[in-house]
Amino acid sequence: MPNDVGSQWNAAELVEAAREHLISPAEEMAKLGTVTRPMLTTGDGVYVTNAQGRRLLDGPAGMWCTQIGYNRREIADAISAQALRLSYNSPWYSVNGPSAELAARIASLTPGDLDHVFFTTGGSSAVDSALRFVQFYNNVLGRPDKKTILCRIDGYHGSTHLTAACSGRAGNRPNFDLALDTVSFLSAPNVYRRPKGMTEADFLEFLIGEFEDRVAAIGPDRIGAFLAEPLLASGGILIPPEGYHRRILDICRRHDILYISDEVVTGFGRCGHWFASEAVFGITPDIITFAKGVTSGYVPLGGFALSDAVLARVSGENAKGSFYTNGYTYSGHPVSCAAALANIEVIERDGILAHVRDIAPYFQEQIRSLKQLPLVGDTRGTGLVACVECVTDPAAPEATDFDKEVSRRIDHHCYELGLIVRPIGNMCVLSPPLVITKAEIDSLIAILRRSIVLTQDELRAEGRWS
Repeated sequence: MPNDVGSQWNAAELVEAAREHLISPAEEMAKLGTVTRPMLTTGDGVYVTNAQGRRLLDGPAGMWCTQIGYNRREIADAISAQALRLSYNSPWYSVNGPSAELAARIASLTPGDLDHVFFTTGGSSAVDSALRFVQFYNNVLGRPDKKTILCRIDGYHGSTHLTAACSGRAGNRPNFDLALDTVSFLSAPNVYRRPKGMTEADFLEFLIGEFEDRVAAIGPDRIGAFLAEPLLASGGILIPPEGYHRRILDICRRHDILYISDEVVTGFGRCGHWFASEAVFGITPDIITFAKGVTSGYVPLGGFALSDAVLARVSGENAKGSFYTNGYTYSGHPVSCAAALANIEVIERDGILAHVRDIAPYFQEQIRSLKQLPLVGDTRGTGLVACVECVTDPAAPEATDFDKEVSRRIDHHCYELGLIVRPIGNMCVLSPPLVITKAEIDSLIAILRRSIVLTQDELRAEGRWS
């Protein structure tokens, strides 16, 4: 029987093909060829269905990206129509209508004077291209040494060599040669894991002081950019103390350091606004990177928006004969841009941003209710993104291997009960589609609560925790 994804192979044959031939991201090589990840076949709204016919609430919205949910005819029709009209053009020699229109639409949505847009293929290439612009920018300005990138421990920015080198998540670094002299890591703004006895206000001062000291130690004439997610997503939904971004932006302005806000996760509605930098965190950066939600995950697309003031320093009469030669075969792909335009139209027409702002307090309240459970050390979040951090020993300064095992058990129970969560270390991360309803939030929370309780009961029965 043909599989319902359109293949002539049945589900069992597809699972076997994946086992024998497919290498997935973050593949555990010891298990290569012996196990395979769950195969999903269909999606509708906030739900997906696996090859066994089980319906699952998609807690992470794919990978932070299916903003308007699955099975939206508007996006499918836009993709089909554009593919039939013009499926491709070389961005090196021509432009297409959807990319021009989308650039203008995004420019109208970004804060301040971020009015020029460069398109890429996804989040990694978006951040990589922004960082390459920093190199280009300072070379044209005659500052070849102003190239150091300040990043943060637990930050994540992509899988190209340059973006991976800027990603401070320890789990992404083993067995890769990622050390670069031009990358310098600062402390994660992890309020939950701040030094014992330190108030949140004191922690903010520590972080700002560390930033100022690092700038002084390296030298502002050697620092090109500060690269920061508004909230550290893959690092565990780490939300910096109030005022953190504004104060660091002020330091960057004083020293002519470009501020790159990596909104690959937070852009296009995740926090109830098109972008979170200004609306949520009170800053207008020099560059904003985006991907994921720009097409609601229907097709790949990414890019960055750039300040007019910054661009003016290296364009027109200031260009000095330079070319920003960074680019991709699929930059501004017409089908992807058509999908993004349709996605933006749906978000506007259906009032999805207002819906997120309306429902997010309820979502966060329900997430916080889980903190009453003994295994839960912390809950945190904003908008429709949240983290439940599981801790077996509250006195431990950092997550233990046992904590991580607990998270994996919770993840397993959730899947069996009909919910996908994203386990990151000892954390259960949730970022559901933006169209989720209160009833669906109640279902999500009920399954997650039940899974945590089941895990608690198992550990006690095994005599491993009390």
